[in-house]
Amino acid sequence: MHIATKSSKFNISKKKNLEKVVLKILSKIKIGDSILLYGDIGIGKTTSARIFINKLQKKKKLKVSEVPSPTFNIVHEYFINDILVSHYDLYRLSSKDECNSIGIHEDTDKKITIVEWSEKLDKKPINRLELYFEYKNNYISRSLSIESYGRCKKYEIFKK
Repeated sequence: MHIATKSSKFNISKKKNLEKVVLKILSKIKIGDSILLYGDIGIGKTTSARIFINKLQKKKKLKVSEVPSPTFNIVHEYFINDILVSHYDLYRLSSKDECNSIGIHEDTDKKITIVEWSEKLDKKPINRLELYFEYKNNYISRSLSIESYGRCKKYEIFKK
């Protein structure tokens, strides 16, 4: 694999391919980083967050927990030993003011933040990965492209 650029597309039609990408992200991501997820309903945003959280729990030798979509709660938090992961879903929020009032920008240097429906944010964290999920071939397959910002630019997630 290679370093992802805006034009790089990775086939994630099979869950095992998505898991490989998420494992690479997990191997590099640090406390204070954010993962912003973009894409249609049902494309794999929550599945990606679930894989990330469960693999981190396994890495820390903890019991794997259920990771439901936080659509109705807006945020679910996972304490994984010394790491806090905040998983947000902004789907039901209708304004940028609502997004700002839920604490999404608070203590970002002390946790890993995962945000679904990130296009609703008016302010993005500096250190972030942006994952763009897209349907292909009349909804038969899916692809993923990744952009990195801040210190995440040097992670070289897709370098062998």
